[in-house]
Amino acid sequence: MGERVLVVGGGGREHALAWALRRSPRVEEVVVAPGNAGTAAEPGCRNVDVAADDLDGIVALAGREQVSLVVVGPEDPLVGGLVDRLDAAGVRAFGPSAAAARLEGSKSHCKDFLLRHGIPTAAATTFRDLDAALAHLDTLDAVPVVKASGLAAGKGVIVADTMAEASAALHDILIERRFGAAGEEVLIEERLDGPELSILAFCDGVDFRVMPAAQDHKRLLVGDHGPNTGGMGAFHPSPVADEALIERIGEEVLDPTLQAMRDEHRPYRGVLYAGMMLTAAGPKVIEFNCRFGDPETQVVLPLLDGDLFDILDACVDETLAEIDIRWAPKAAATVVMASAGYPGSAAAAVPITGLDAVGDDRLVFHAGTALVEGRVHTAGGRVLAVTAVRDTLAAAADAAHDGVAKISFAGARHRPDIARATAEVDR
Repeated sequence: MGERVLVVGGGGREHALAWALRRSPRVEEVVVAPGNAGTAAEPGCRNVDVAADDLDGIVALAGREQVSLVVVGPEDPLVGGLVDRLDAAGVRAFGPSAAAARLEGSKSHCKDFLLRHGIPTAAATTFRDLDAALAHLDTLDAVPVVKASGLAAGKGVIVADTMAEASAALHDILIERRFGAAGEEVLIEERLDGPELSILAFCDGVDFRVMPAAQDHKRLLVGDHGPNTGGMGAFHPSPVADEALIERIGEEVLDPTLQAMRDEHRPYRGVLYAGMMLTAAGPKVIEFNCRFGDPETQVVLPLLDGDLFDILDACVDETLAEIDIRWAPKAAATVVMASAGYPGSAAAAVPITGLDAVGDDRLVFHAGTALVEGRVHTAGGRVLAVTAVRDTLAAAADAAHDGVAKISFAGARHRPDIARATAEVDR
């Protein structure tokens, strides 16, 4: 009998994790809670209807299924202490403790941590009172970024273009509670200029291994315009992420972060996701996330030339230094298809057609999907992502967009420019 793994979550990131874990020769079955229509159809995977934020239910499920490892996908259960609960129950789990996950759970806490340890980041001030926040805004010479401090599903950052927009954002967050409890505190943060880069690293509390750098597109509309979203697509390789830059980020950000977390008696085990801005003064941390990125995971994991279970297992055991991690020297692009109204209002469930036409040379990772009377329907904002791996970024981008063109559902929206501007350089 092989290993049984439990993946917690139901999005595109979790589909990609389940797909990659099932490829391990050590893994016999992947249980996904709650999963989606894609994981339900994935060979060797099985959905169980337990919500990711049902911590008691997840702990009970892990014991009932006698899993060898639990892999926690979303940030909410991590911040809520699921790994701590599993550890107390004697269940091995990949992901940071609640104390370590505060790096994502509270932007004000993370900012204080970064500044306290001299890790490069933007200046920021935290407020709970609107009048005090507006008074501070009046003292600034440049328009800042306004951030809800808590978890807001990737949508709590407002990049204002004018002081009036920044003022309105403060009112929306603190008074109108646009992001609910996530907006009890706000950060008024210095606006940085430069390209963004997502750096994800496996961490075992002492050592880290950087994954291939992915470039994410957060804005809804073509040309990086419109509101922020959870991510409309991503690609690798990034033209700005050469080996020297990755090494610098490791030395200036990742290594000191792990050292500081050990010093604070909350060692960081799991995936540390550093959202970076490459400024004229050097790379600076925009934010930390305490888990695999979405949609970066859908780009990175198909490039792994090895066993994901072995890597995650080593992170839990603090033996990452002993693992040889290899990545295919390929390019990858993923394009997200979202439902009508995203990222604002929710759309009614509608059937999805064309999934069978995408072909085996591309991957479709489901996110907001569900089975309705045996047919795949939309069930969320970001519905699915099409990923292609090719020898060049131009070929990967073309293949991913071609795959998107074969899929249809009412109100579908995607960005036709994902990876293409960079890919043109490759042609």
